[in-house]
Amino acid sequence: MTDVSTGITTGAVARRLGVSPTTLRSWDQRYGIGPAAREDGRHRRWSPADVAMLEAMCRLTASGVPPAEAARVARAGAGQQPGPVAVDGPAPTPAGAPGSGDGMPRAEIRQAFRGLARAAVRLDGPAMDTLLRDLMAAHGLVTSWEEVMAPALHAVGRKWESSGDRYVEVEHLLSWHISTALRRLAGPARPRGADSAPVLLACVPAEQHTLAIEALAAGLAERGLPTRMFGAAVPAEALDSAVRRLGPAAVVLWSQARSTAGHALARHVADISFGVRGARTHPLVLLAGPGWAGRAIAPGMLRPGSLREALDVLGR
Repeated sequence: MTDVSTGITTGAVARRLGVSPTTLRSWDQRYGIGPAAREDGRHRRWSPADVAMLEAMCRLTASGVPPAEAARVARAGAGQQPGPVAVDGPAPTPAGAPGSGDGMPRAEIRQAFRGLARAAVRLDGPAMDTLLRDLMAAHGLVTSWEEVMAPALHAVGRKWESSGDRYVEVEHLLSWHISTALRRLAGPARPRGADSAPVLLACVPAEQHTLAIEALAAGLAERGLPTRMFGAAVPAEALDSAVRRLGPAAVVLWSQARSTAGHALARHVADISFGVRGARTHPLVLLAGPGWAGRAIAPGMLRPGSLREALDVLGR
Protein backbone atom coordinates (compact mmCIF):
# COMPACT_ATOMS: atom_id res chain seq x y z
CA MET A 1 0.00 0.00 0.00
CA THR A 2 1.33 3.44 -0.92
CA ASP A 3 2.56 5.60 1.98
CA VAL A 4 0.66 8.82 1.40
CA SER A 5 3.05 10.69 3.67
CA THR A 6 5.70 10.46 0.96
CA GLY A 7 3.41 11.86 -1.74
CA ILE A 8 3.22 15.48 -2.88
CA THR A 9 0.24 17.70 -3.40
CA THR A 10 -1.47 18.55 -6.67
CA GLY A 11 -0.20 22.13 -6.47
CA ALA A 12 3.39 20.98 -6.07
CA VAL A 13 3.07 18.57 -9.01
CA ALA A 14 1.51 21.29 -11.16
CA ARG A 15 4.40 23.67 -10.45
CA ARG A 16 6.93 20.96 -11.20
CA LEU A 17 5.37 20.04 -14.55
CA GLY A 18 4.32 23.54 -15.63
CA VAL A 19 0.63 22.72 -15.94
CA SER A 20 -2.33 24.03 -13.98
CA PRO A 21 -3.94 22.11 -11.10
CA THR A 22 -7.17 22.29 -13.08
CA THR A 23 -5.51 20.38 -15.92
CA LEU A 24 -4.36 17.64 -13.53
CA ARG A 25 -7.86 17.29 -12.07
CA SER A 26 -9.32 17.16 -15.58
CA TRP A 27 -6.90 14.41 -16.61
CA ASP A 28 -7.86 12.45 -13.51
CA GLN A 29 -11.60 12.79 -14.12
CA ARG A 30 -11.57 12.24 -17.88
CA TYR A 31 -8.73 9.78 -18.46
CA GLY A 32 -7.94 8.18 -15.11
CA ILE A 33 -4.51 9.85 -14.86
CA GLY A 34 -4.70 10.32 -11.12
CA PRO A 35 -2.89 9.39 -7.90
CA ALA A 36 -2.98 5.83 -6.68
CA ALA A 37 -3.79 6.99 -3.14
CA ARG A 38 -5.87 9.83 -1.69
CA GLU A 39 -5.45 11.20 1.80
CA ASP A 40 -8.71 10.70 3.75
CA GLY A 41 -10.23 9.57 0.47
CA ARG A 42 -10.36 13.16 -0.84
CA HIS A 43 -7.05 14.99 -1.09
CA ARG A 44 -4.71 13.92 -3.87
CA ARG A 45 -1.18 12.87 -2.87
CA TRP A 46 1.05 11.99 -5.82
CA SER A 47 3.69 9.30 -5.46
CA PRO A 48 6.88 9.17 -7.58
CA ALA A 49 5.20 6.59 -9.83
CA ASP A 50 2.18 8.86 -10.25
CA VAL A 51 4.44 11.78 -11.18
CA ALA A 52 6.28 9.60 -13.71
CA MET A 53 2.95 8.79 -15.33
CA LEU A 54 2.12 12.50 -15.52
CA GLU A 55 5.52 13.25 -17.06
CA ALA A 56 4.80 10.65 -19.74
CA MET A 57 1.41 12.27 -20.34
CA CYS A 58 3.07 15.68 -20.72
CA ARG A 59 5.67 14.37 -23.16
CA LEU A 60 3.01 12.76 -25.32
CA THR A 61 0.66 15.74 -25.41
CA ALA A 62 3.62 18.04 -26.13
CA SER A 63 4.39 15.96 -29.22
CA GLY A 64 0.79 16.44 -30.38
CA VAL A 65 -0.73 13.11 -29.34
CA PRO A 66 -4.46 13.54 -28.46
CA PRO A 67 -4.96 13.51 -24.68
CA ALA A 68 -7.09 10.34 -24.61
CA GLU A 69 -4.47 8.36 -26.53
CA ALA A 70 -1.67 9.91 -24.50
CA ALA A 71 -3.39 8.86 -21.28
CA ARG A 72 -3.76 5.27 -22.51
CA VAL A 73 -0.05 5.02 -23.31
CA ALA A 74 0.99 6.79 -20.08
CA ARG A 75 -1.09 4.42 -17.96
CA ALA A 76 0.36 1.42 -19.77
CA GLY A 77 3.91 2.37 -18.93
CA ALA A 78 4.61 5.53 -16.94
CA GLY A 79 7.86 7.19 -17.86
CA GLN A 80 8.54 4.94 -20.83
CA GLN A 81 8.97 6.30 -24.34
CA PRO A 82 5.94 5.19 -26.35
CA GLY A 83 6.05 3.44 -29.66
CA PRO A 84 4.46 4.93 -32.78
CA VAL A 85 1.04 6.38 -32.01
CA ALA A 86 -1.52 7.10 -34.68
CA VAL A 87 -2.58 10.74 -34.91
CA ASP A 88 -5.06 12.53 -37.08
CA GLY A 89 -3.86 13.90 -40.41
CA PRO A 90 -1.64 12.60 -43.21
CA ALA A 91 2.03 11.79 -42.80
CA PRO A 92 4.44 14.74 -43.06
CA THR A 93 5.92 15.49 -46.46
CA PRO A 94 9.71 14.94 -46.40
CA ALA A 95 11.68 18.14 -46.88
CA GLY A 96 12.70 18.52 -50.49
CA ALA A 97 9.99 16.23 -51.80
CA PRO A 98 7.47 17.52 -54.35
CA GLY A 99 5.02 19.76 -52.59
CA SER A 100 7.15 20.34 -49.49
CA GLY A 101 7.21 23.92 -48.31
CA ASP A 102 3.75 24.60 -49.70
CA GLY A 103 2.00 24.38 -46.34
CA MET A 104 0.96 21.78 -43.79
CA PRO A 105 -2.46 20.22 -43.36
CA ARG A 106 -4.44 22.08 -40.72
CA ALA A 107 -4.47 19.06 -38.39
CA GLU A 108 -0.67 18.91 -38.45
CA ILE A 109 -0.37 22.65 -37.85
CA ARG A 110 -2.60 22.40 -34.77
CA GLN A 111 -0.69 19.37 -33.53
CA ALA A 112 2.73 21.01 -33.91
CA PHE A 113 1.55 24.36 -32.54
CA ARG A 114 -0.02 22.84 -29.43
CA GLY A 115 2.94 20.57 -28.82
CA LEU A 116 5.40 23.46 -28.98
CA ALA A 117 3.23 25.72 -26.80
CA ARG A 118 2.72 23.03 -24.15
CA ALA A 119 6.44 22.28 -23.99
CA ALA A 120 7.15 26.00 -23.62
CA VAL A 121 4.66 26.38 -20.75
CA ARG A 122 6.33 23.44 -18.97
CA LEU A 123 9.75 25.05 -19.58
CA ASP A 124 10.72 21.75 -21.22
CA GLY A 125 13.76 22.72 -23.29
CA PRO A 126 14.66 19.20 -24.50
CA ALA A 127 11.10 18.66 -25.76
CA MET A 128 11.17 21.97 -27.64
CA ASP A 129 14.50 21.08 -29.25
CA THR A 130 13.15 17.73 -30.42
CA LEU A 131 9.88 19.21 -31.72
CA LEU A 132 11.64 21.99 -33.63
CA ARG A 133 14.22 19.65 -35.14
CA ASP A 134 11.59 17.16 -36.29
CA LEU A 135 9.33 19.94 -37.58
CA MET A 136 12.01 21.47 -39.82
CA ALA A 137 13.24 18.09 -41.00
CA ALA A 138 9.73 17.14 -42.09
CA HIS A 139 8.48 20.45 -43.51
CA GLY A 140 11.46 22.70 -44.14
CA LEU A 141 12.34 26.09 -42.73
CA VAL A 142 9.80 28.35 -44.44
CA THR A 143 6.70 26.32 -43.65
CA SER A 144 7.91 25.63 -40.10
CA TRP A 145 8.52 29.33 -39.46
CA GLU A 146 5.42 30.75 -41.09
CA GLU A 147 2.90 28.16 -39.89
CA VAL A 148 4.17 27.08 -36.46
CA MET A 149 7.11 29.01 -34.98
CA ALA A 150 6.01 32.59 -35.64
CA PRO A 151 2.34 31.91 -34.67
CA ALA A 152 3.51 30.25 -31.43
CA LEU A 153 5.69 33.26 -30.58
CA HIS A 154 2.83 35.66 -31.30
CA ALA A 155 0.37 33.63 -29.25
CA VAL A 156 2.72 33.44 -26.29
CA GLY A 157 3.36 37.18 -26.50
CA ARG A 158 -0.35 37.98 -26.55
CA LYS A 159 -1.02 35.60 -23.68
CA TRP A 160 1.50 37.14 -21.35
CA GLU A 161 0.60 40.71 -22.31
CA SER A 162 -3.01 40.00 -21.35
CA SER A 163 -2.00 38.44 -18.02
CA GLY A 164 -0.05 41.40 -16.70
CA ASP A 165 3.41 40.30 -17.90
CA ARG A 166 3.25 37.04 -15.97
CA TYR A 167 5.22 34.01 -17.15
CA VAL A 168 7.66 36.07 -19.22
CA GLU A 169 10.13 33.22 -18.72
CA VAL A 170 8.03 31.08 -21.08
CA GLU A 171 8.39 33.57 -23.93
CA HIS A 172 12.11 33.98 -23.30
CA LEU A 173 12.76 30.23 -23.25
CA LEU A 174 10.71 29.60 -26.39
CA SER A 175 12.54 32.41 -28.20
CA TRP A 176 15.90 31.01 -27.18
CA HIS A 177 15.15 27.50 -28.41
CA ILE A 178 13.74 28.75 -31.72
CA SER A 179 16.85 30.89 -32.16
CA THR A 180 19.06 27.90 -31.38
CA ALA A 181 17.21 25.74 -33.90
CA LEU A 182 17.57 28.41 -36.60
CA ARG A 183 21.30 28.84 -36.00
CA ARG A 184 21.76 25.07 -36.02
CA LEU A 185 19.96 24.86 -39.35
CA ALA A 186 22.10 27.61 -40.89
CA GLY A 187 25.32 25.85 -39.99
CA PRO A 188 28.57 26.99 -41.64
CA ALA A 189 28.33 29.34 -44.60
CA ARG A 190 28.11 27.62 -47.99
CA PRO A 191 28.57 30.48 -50.50
CA ARG A 192 27.89 29.91 -54.16
CA GLY A 193 31.18 31.49 -55.11
CA ALA A 194 34.22 33.06 -53.47
CA ASP A 195 33.39 36.45 -54.98
CA SER A 196 29.74 36.51 -53.92
CA ALA A 197 28.72 39.74 -52.21
CA PRO A 198 26.98 38.98 -48.90
CA VAL A 199 23.54 39.92 -47.69
CA LEU A 200 23.79 42.15 -44.63
CA LEU A 201 21.06 41.63 -42.00
CA ALA A 202 20.48 44.03 -39.14
CA CYS A 203 17.82 45.39 -36.83
CA VAL A 204 17.39 49.15 -36.96
CA PRO A 205 18.51 51.19 -33.93
CA ALA A 206 16.33 50.55 -30.84
CA GLU A 207 14.90 47.33 -32.34
CA GLN A 208 15.60 44.25 -30.21
CA HIS A 209 13.55 41.58 -32.02
CA THR A 210 15.88 39.41 -34.11
CA LEU A 211 14.14 36.05 -34.63
CA ALA A 212 12.60 36.88 -38.00
CA ILE A 213 15.92 37.90 -39.55
CA GLU A 214 17.55 34.87 -37.92
CA ALA A 215 15.02 32.78 -39.86
CA LEU A 216 15.93 34.69 -43.02
CA ALA A 217 19.65 34.13 -42.38
CA ALA A 218 19.01 30.39 -41.99
CA GLY A 219 17.03 30.31 -45.24
CA LEU A 220 19.77 32.16 -47.13
CA ALA A 221 22.39 29.77 -45.78
CA GLU A 222 20.27 26.84 -47.02
CA ARG A 223 20.36 28.41 -50.48
CA GLY A 224 24.12 28.91 -50.37
CA LEU A 225 23.99 32.71 -50.11
CA PRO A 226 26.60 34.33 -47.85
CA THR A 227 25.30 36.54 -45.05
CA ARG A 228 26.55 38.84 -42.32
CA MET A 229 24.25 39.00 -39.31
CA PHE A 230 24.65 42.08 -37.11
CA GLY A 231 21.74 41.36 -34.78
CA ALA A 232 19.72 43.69 -32.59
CA ALA A 233 19.74 47.50 -32.37
CA VAL A 234 22.59 48.28 -34.74
CA PRO A 235 23.60 51.97 -34.39
CA ALA A 236 23.25 54.04 -37.54
CA GLU A 237 26.98 54.85 -37.65
CA ALA A 238 27.90 51.17 -37.34
CA LEU A 239 25.46 50.21 -40.07
CA ASP A 240 26.91 52.87 -42.39
CA SER A 241 30.44 51.62 -41.73
CA ALA A 242 29.49 47.97 -42.26
CA VAL A 243 27.80 48.67 -45.60
CA ARG A 244 30.78 50.67 -46.88
CA ARG A 245 33.28 48.02 -45.78
CA LEU A 246 31.37 44.95 -47.02
CA GLY A 247 29.81 46.22 -50.23
CA PRO A 248 26.80 43.92 -49.76
CA ALA A 249 24.49 42.83 -52.57
CA ALA A 250 21.53 43.63 -50.31
CA VAL A 251 20.81 45.05 -46.87
CA VAL A 252 17.86 43.74 -44.84
CA LEU A 253 16.64 46.17 -42.18
CA TRP A 254 14.23 44.67 -39.66
CA SER A 255 11.69 46.79 -37.74
CA GLN A 256 9.06 45.19 -35.54
CA ALA A 257 7.21 48.39 -34.61
CA ARG A 258 6.52 51.65 -36.42
CA SER A 259 8.24 53.50 -33.59
CA THR A 260 11.59 51.95 -34.57
CA ALA A 261 11.27 52.18 -38.38
CA GLY A 262 13.80 54.81 -39.49
CA HIS A 263 12.91 55.75 -43.05
CA ALA A 264 15.66 58.38 -43.22
CA LEU A 265 18.20 55.71 -42.26
CA ALA A 266 16.82 53.32 -44.90
CA ARG A 267 17.16 56.01 -47.59
CA HIS A 268 20.70 56.74 -46.42
CA VAL A 269 21.68 53.05 -46.71
CA ALA A 270 20.12 52.79 -50.18
CA ASP A 271 22.17 55.81 -51.30
CA ILE A 272 25.52 54.43 -50.12
CA SER A 273 27.75 53.63 -53.09
CA PHE A 274 30.86 51.49 -53.26
CA GLY A 275 33.11 49.83 -55.81
CA VAL A 276 35.78 51.02 -58.21
CA ARG A 277 35.52 54.38 -59.92
CA GLY A 278 33.29 54.18 -62.98
CA ALA A 279 31.54 51.04 -61.75
CA ARG A 280 30.14 52.08 -58.40
CA THR A 281 26.95 50.43 -57.20
CA HIS A 282 24.33 50.60 -54.44
CA PRO A 283 22.87 47.84 -52.27
CA LEU A 284 19.30 46.67 -52.66
CA VAL A 285 17.51 47.52 -49.39
CA LEU A 286 14.77 45.23 -48.07
CA LEU A 287 12.48 46.79 -45.48
CA ALA A 288 11.46 43.75 -43.47
CA GLY A 289 8.97 43.60 -40.65
CA PRO A 290 5.62 45.20 -39.75
CA GLY A 291 7.24 48.45 -38.63
CA TRP A 292 7.67 49.59 -42.23
CA ALA A 293 4.02 49.19 -43.23
CA GLY A 294 1.98 52.15 -44.39
CA ARG A 295 4.76 54.24 -45.93
CA ALA A 296 5.76 54.73 -49.55
CA ILE A 297 8.80 52.79 -50.73
CA ALA A 298 11.64 54.81 -52.22
CA PRO A 299 13.59 53.66 -55.32
CA GLY A 300 16.17 50.99 -54.51
CA MET A 301 14.00 49.46 -51.79
CA LEU A 302 11.59 46.55 -51.55
CA ARG A 303 9.20 45.50 -48.77
CA PRO A 304 8.72 41.70 -48.79
CA GLY A 305 5.55 40.45 -47.16
CA SER A 306 6.85 37.13 -45.87
CA LEU A 307 9.94 35.03 -45.29
CA ARG A 308 9.25 33.10 -48.49
CA GLU A 309 9.03 36.32 -50.53
CA ALA A 310 12.23 37.71 -49.01
CA LEU A 311 14.11 34.52 -49.84
CA ASP A 312 12.83 34.58 -53.41
CA VAL A 313 13.86 38.21 -53.89
CA LEU A 314 17.35 37.70 -52.47
CA GLY A 315 17.77 34.44 -54.36
CA ARG A 316 17.33 36.36 -57.61
